[in-house]
Amino acid sequence: MAGNRRPHRRPATTEEGRENQLVTLAIDLVEKQLMDGSASSQVITHYLKLGSTREKKEQERLDRENQLLTAKVEALESGKRVEELYEDALKAMKSYRGEEESLHDED
Repeated sequence: MAGNRRPHRRPATTEEGRENQLVTLAIDLVEKQLMDGSASSQVITHYLKLGSTREKKEQERLDRENQLLTAKVEALESGKRVEELYEDALKAMKSYRGEEESLHDED
């Protein structure tokens, strides 16, 4: 009787979902190996590094960098919107003064 085996699941329909399933299976296997003492030194070292203070600080740094990049992208997009609003306002002012836009607008 295979009491410690999981029921067979269908493979995920997306590549990302399938990858997540395989990662979960691999982590489960590593956990079993760590519990029964059969894990390789490479596996043990890998998980020790994951739990280290240095690794945690590195992950925090990466998170902050991602937040900064997101803020920069948002600022650029906001700047483009403001520029478009200025252009629209200038066009509206010209039309209120009776100026017609030529086909070749000059900057």
